[in-house]
Amino acid sequence: MSYDNELYQQVILDHNRKPRNFREIKDATHSCHGVNPLCGDDITIYLNVDEEEGLIKDVSFLGSGCAISKASTSLMTTFLKEKKIDVARKTKEEFHKMILGELEPEHEEHSLGKLTLFMGIREYPSRTKCASLAWHTLIGALDKKHEGISTE
Repeated sequence: MSYDNELYQQVILDHNRKPRNFREIKDATHSCHGVNPLCGDDITIYLNVDEEEGLIKDVSFLGSGCAISKASTSLMTTFLKEKKIDVARKTKEEFHKMILGELEPEHEEHSLGKLTLFMGIREYPSRTKCASLAWHTLIGALDKKHEGISTE
């Protein structure tokens, strides 16, 4: 087992056991519900967005799912606090390309930071929907999609 794989597993387990920002934002300005029927992942993303500044002031989630889904959502929420909306959208695109193998973080410029830990998920195509559910749901919240998001 390589160091990167071991680190990935440790981070996934840690964020699954102790998810960060696992709460409802009572006065959320944006929210969206997302499901991954294949795996049973079911989350709701909550945002407090300052529209004038285009800034995500706070982000959180509630729900249940597999370890990959929960850890991805937890890491996403910690990464996006106090980030501009356009940065969140760009990061979602980079993350999605990375897990599909269309972006090589070691060789291409990106703004993913610790999120590159999920690069190995591309080796398990059936799990990419688990890792990307939070990101699709985030965009649904930003776009105020009240009908929710499904990975199917």
